[in-house]
Amino acid sequence: MEKIYPVAIVVSILFIFIYMILASLGVVFYYESGEAIGAISSWCERVSGGIFREPANTISNIGFMIAGLLMLNVLSTDHKIDNLQNNTFTGLNAISVLYALTVIYLGPGSWLMHATHTGWGGWADNLSMVMYIIFPWLYNLKEMGRWSSVRFLQVYFLIVLLYAISRWFLGGRLGIGLDLFGLSIGLWVISETLFKFWSPSFRWLSGFVGFFVAAVFGIFPQEIFSDLNEYWWVILFWLPAIFAKKAPQIRREYSPWFFLGMFSYMAAFAIWLQGYPETPFCKPDSWIQPHAIWHLMTAFSTWCFFKFFRTENKSFENGV
Repeated sequence: MEKIYPVAIVVSILFIFIYMILASLGVVFYYESGEAIGAISSWCERVSGGIFREPANTISNIGFMIAGLLMLNVLSTDHKIDNLQNNTFTGLNAISVLYALTVIYLGPGSWLMHATHTGWGGWADNLSMVMYIIFPWLYNLKEMGRWSSVRFLQVYFLIVLLYAISRWFLGGRLGIGLDLFGLSIGLWVISETLFKFWSPSFRWLSGFVGFFVAAVFGIFPQEIFSDLNEYWWVILFWLPAIFAKKAPQIRREYSPWFFLGMFSYMAAFAIWLQGYPETPFCKPDSWIQPHAIWHLMTAFSTWCFFKFFRTENKSFENGV
């Protein structure tokens, strides 16, 4: 565990190096299914015939790798700081390292999609997003459900494995109309709200927070209730309530890092919406791409949430 930081650096560099070799040989493009060379891609940037089909949208993913590596660097040096508040996100342990590694993998995952325009690249991209976004709400359930670290890791990797297999064979919505990434954004906000305001009554009311989150992303209650066959998954908004049996034994400081992380993510999402062909800010031949900015801003968001988790304080563990 002590060598995870230098190992992660080497693996990250090797990924870039090996990709460039395989791309130069044309190997990574064998199953290419995206737009034709010279066309405008789905994310606005013009498709290149070089080693990156979308150069700016590919290279910008290094931001995730840098953010995750910085996290590992911080965790690796925590032991040198006197009187550092001890919690799950200080020092190297299975959970703190897992968070940093999921951030690092956001880089290669998205890289492979934008660089290759292949179905397997899209799978790697989507898997990386799910591996990151399920972490926060599962971690919240761990605390409120009194799970051990081992149980948390078992549940996490079981979900990842089942999702990876299902996504590969059944496609983006797993054959049942379920967008796990989008749902997990809601589950994070629901579980975080419950974490902050847990009570026996609010435990069961917390699911309604999910409708607010859906509305923020353009899915309003009237649309949901008019087509429950399509939006059946809203019942999963009550998943945190089922497992959050007790109030958390730790508290977190939400200002500034949680709010800064959410603000940067929502600002990035607004920019992401401009990263489509025929939008006013779509300049296919520019190195300044809305989708590339989205990558860099969301990488910053992951850093903010890392800092947020490091504010955990166990002083209330015994009711003090």
